[in-house]
Amino acid sequence: MPLPASGMNYTGSVNTVTLGGGRRKTTVTVGGAKTVPYGGPRAACGHRPAIAIDVLDAPPEGWPAPLAEAYAGVLGDPAAWARKAVEEFGADLVCVKFDGVHPDKGNLGADHAVDVTRRVLDAVGVPLVLWGCDNAEKDNAVMPKISEAAKGEKVLLGTVTQDNYKNLTALALADGHFLIAEAPLDINIAKQVNILVSDMGFPLERLVMYQTTGALGYGMEYAYSIQERERLAALGSDKLMAAPLICDVGTEAWGAKEARATSEQAPQWGDAARRGPAWEAVTAVTLLQSGVDILRMRHPTAVATVRRYLDRLWGTKA
Repeated sequence: MPLPASGMNYTGSVNTVTLGGGRRKTTVTVGGAKTVPYGGPRAACGHRPAIAIDVLDAPPEGWPAPLAEAYAGVLGDPAAWARKAVEEFGADLVCVKFDGVHPDKGNLGADHAVDVTRRVLDAVGVPLVLWGCDNAEKDNAVMPKISEAAKGEKVLLGTVTQDNYKNLTALALADGHFLIAEAPLDINIAKQVNILVSDMGFPLERLVMYQTTGALGYGMEYAYSIQERERLAALGSDKLMAAPLICDVGTEAWGAKEARATSEQAPQWGDAARRGPAWEAVTAVTLLQSGVDILRMRHPTAVATVRRYLDRLWGTKA
């Protein structure tokens, strides 16, 4: 006997966001889902999720060998690093993370950040995510220069929080960018940040939400459940929660001891060169099923694994 359709009908949908403009040779469109992930026809699931590969503005400190070796020769050159991410590893987006301007990680200035922004914009044609150093005082001093340097490129700027949103929201409005709204795994705070940003006149249709992300084995279930609730709220026609979602998979996955430990430190866990990328890939695939639209990732093997997963669900990307 024929099986009845099992999909549910929802009244709402996730906003569609298209990143990239100006000199960008490509654009990336995310969002648009009208059902839960993989819960119905592919057309109802919105646009294919995108992968953003991290590029740091300064050489990273303390990266595990398998991760650092994947970018050997370019870790001190953000432009070359970005080209490698796009041309060799197939990044849909490049996420420039300005760790080097953090007061505890180099305390580099705005001139450095602007130079990195311009060189990466010149080096690749994909849209950019420009992510501050996560220190409110320093971001408020540096991000205005970064935003101005990228004016016209329709980048994704981050992040705004409940306690620090006015400066970056005004910049994104003035320079025509998109905005990441951050909340600490709390759906009520996430909604409040969106309200605050919206009250400044920023269109919700240009907003992407970010819940601080748990890695496999470290708060994954909580992160998953919060993001799932946000997606269900959007599908229930809550316009304040209808933004696409971004997750910082790479940072969190490679912060786990199971990914970082060497083969000598933990021989019972297997080869570290395979274990770390696997930890990142499983984290990413799990979060995709909660409704994530953009993944920030690091290791090329993990990126390739996730791309194969997406290809099986969405078809090979043209």
